[in-house]
Amino acid sequence: MTSLDIDDVVHHAAEDDLPWVDATGGIWLKVLRVDPAAGIWVVRNRFEPGVRLQTHRHTGPVDGYTVSGRWHYLEYDFYSTAGSYIREPAGSVHTLDVPADNDEVTEILFIMEGVNLNLAADGSVESVTDGIGTLAAYEALAQMQGFSLPLPVIRD
Repeated sequence: MTSLDIDDVVHHAAEDDLPWVDATGGIWLKVLRVDPAAGIWVVRNRFEPGVRLQTHRHTGPVDGYTVSGRWHYLEYDFYSTAGSYIREPAGSVHTLDVPADNDEVTEILFIMEGVNLNLAADGSVESVTDGIGTLAAYEALAQMQGFSLPLPVIRD
């Protein structure tokens, strides 16, 4: 028989428990989980057609699952469409681009380890994005957009 540790419980957040927040520029964000000790953060993004993110480098691996739409990295030949899964190794550098001719919003689930180093045109680090900072931004945007806090984001 297996014993159950008090911290060994299933956490749950339903689709409507966490709001989509307008992160501006055609980007919508929903933070699902942040584990600061492990450096893991899980987000869902919705991107309007024509969105292009800043070139960035990941310090840890990233898993991505495309729920809807179409997108690609400028540095690669493939396009991800609904049902596509990607695994990015730590250290990968790329520029996420959602084609302007998409006829629907692109939604992607990302599971990230480590941080994103946002790069300037010369390759130098311009800023850093991590799970804690993303959660803080998510909660601030949610509050500004009329959602009640605290949000039931899973925090390990």
